[in-house]
Amino acid sequence: MIVTPRQIRAARGLLGWTRTELADRAIVSTTTVADIERGDVNPRASTLGQIILALEKAGVEFLRADSGGRGEGVRLTVPASTLAGRRGNQSQR
Repeated sequence: MIVTPRQIRAARGLLGWTRTELADRAIVSTTTVADIERGDVNPRASTLGQIILALEKAGVEFLRADSGGRGEGVRLTVPASTLAGRRGNQSQR
């Protein structure tokens, strides 16, 4: 699945993560996350895969654009109350 820079930013926002936190969890640099979110680079598939996996492990689902004209998106697959406990605990990866 192709994930857009907007989806990555939105997913990070839903989780309340900084770019640094996403970078740490995906084991990439903060600069890489910033460049991808701005659309300044065409990342390697492995790098994008690490970012997507980190976000999905945290409870994000990426949605594709549909034929009805609705665009791509993101949503949480876990209740927001569950995320509150995860935000303060960096050891859960």
